[in-house]
Amino acid sequence: MLNKKLNCEVNELYKSLTNKEGGIVIDVREYPEYAAGRIPQSVLISVADLEKRVNQLDRSLPIYVICRSGRRSSEAQERLLALGFLDVRNVVGGMLAWQKAGFPIEREQKAPWTLERQVRFVAGLLVLIGVLLSVFIAQSFIWLSAFVGAGLIFAAVTDSCAMAMFLTHMPWNKAHQTTCSFEDKTQRG
Repeated sequence: MLNKKLNCEVNELYKSLTNKEGGIVIDVREYPEYAAGRIPQSVLISVADLEKRVNQLDRSLPIYVICRSGRRSSEAQERLLALGFLDVRNVVGGMLAWQKAGFPIEREQKAPWTLERQVRFVAGLLVLIGVLLSVFIAQSFIWLSAFVGAGLIFAAVTDSCAMAMFLTHMPWNKAHQTTCSFEDKTQRG
């Protein structure tokens, strides 16, 4: 049997989970996003960790991959298919579509800020520090603010953010073992 790209609408996924038809829901976002709102039966495996944790996946079950909007889950789907998985379904529209449909989500009470919010905070703080240092210490500190501004422009143009990638490695952005384990999360038919 050939492995091919399959898409799944959120209504189909909800029906499958409700009817306990079997499958594993893999959330491929980063921990702060996952902690802020996720599908109750989902398991966190970020795109970056996929290859390291692939041996935890049951190849006999359908795998549903979901992210915020569908871009990262599409990438995860391609990786899993390349690793020989046969039934990998990309959830179209991601968590945005899931929430819009009004389906249930879980949240952690002490979820960290989203990465986007963390980036805005750190960038704003660095710009403010650069301006204050340039006014009170030495004018050359203004280059710190210019560097942050240039970095934000680069992040927007390339749709990637080095600061966000750096922040994902901070201790408060790491998942707890219970959050990302497969215990009691897989649905068997």
